[in-house]
Amino acid sequence: MRHFEVFLAMMLLSLSAMAADHAVPARVATLTIDPREVTILHLRPEFESSIRMPEDVTSVILGSPGSFKAEHNEGEPEYVYVKPITKEPAQSNLLIATKSGQHVTIELISAGANAASDTAPVDFLIEYRTARSFLIGSDTPGPTTLATTDQDLERKMSSRPAGLTSNSSSAPKSALDEVFAEQAQINAPEWTKWEGRQIETSIGGVRQWKNETVVAYSIYNNSYASVEIVPPQIQIAGRKPEKKKSKKSKGILSDQMQIRDYKLSTTRLEARARADGVVVFDRPNFKESTEQIFLQIAQADQVDRPILIRLPFTPPISSSNQ
Repeated sequence: MRHFEVFLAMMLLSLSAMAADHAVPARVATLTIDPREVTILHLRPEFESSIRMPEDVTSVILGSPGSFKAEHNEGEPEYVYVKPITKEPAQSNLLIATKSGQHVTIELISAGANAASDTAPVDFLIEYRTARSFLIGSDTPGPTTLATTDQDLERKMSSRPAGLTSNSSSAPKSALDEVFAEQAQINAPEWTKWEGRQIETSIGGVRQWKNETVVAYSIYNNSYASVEIVPPQIQIAGRKPEKKKSKKSKGILSDQMQIRDYKLSTTRLEARARADGVVVFDRPNFKESTEQIFLQIAQADQVDRPILIRLPFTPPISSSNQ
């Protein structure tokens, strides 16, 4: 009996050591809200991650409800809880809006239940702060963000058209602000209606600044109910290469492109109201013949059914940004 007790104690110690060796690397991060950034959130089946916003959350839009679950309740208005509901690897997007109109865009990545623990960390908590908050960074590496660098800002400033003037009481307008002002001054845009949508769209000028493409656009709420729209995205899509032995129809491959900068007058449109916007993105140097570039605009309640507006691959070059 004594030998059995010793054997059992040794087995329990071994199991505890194995559990410690296979502990899931957990990460906690504090980030500043920036609508131009996409946060990558690493998830794992059987684990739940928390997202804390600096103010009450008003809407949570999940791209793939069949792969992930996002929960938000009035009892904890600042929190959103996310977890995978499939054991297979999965990927989707999550959009969170707050009562003041701030938005965060999150890319959800689940490595699946069979992923190695040392290569698939889990982000247990993301705490967002406003840009004016004093932040104390965590020693633990946090989720990845696609941020605008100092070089990007310097390029934007250097690409400002020559000859811009400003009032003595205000700072000089940036090139993006100039394009936005031009779009907002169009009194009667040519609107395009979309079946099953409350909103109509209109594309203004599409121009090229060096290797960046600039798209001006407007959105009109042609209904008697309020509608909320999400920040713009740029999508490149093309057909899959056809297999010689396959007789099935060819599918579609699509990918989101990184947005360098954008400006949107409002994300909430009241009845018969209009919003104007500008989006700047890096145009690829080349593409396949079947690929096309689209401006993606979506209502917050129909994020799985976005409006796709085809853009020219080679837009006119702006004379002031050559």
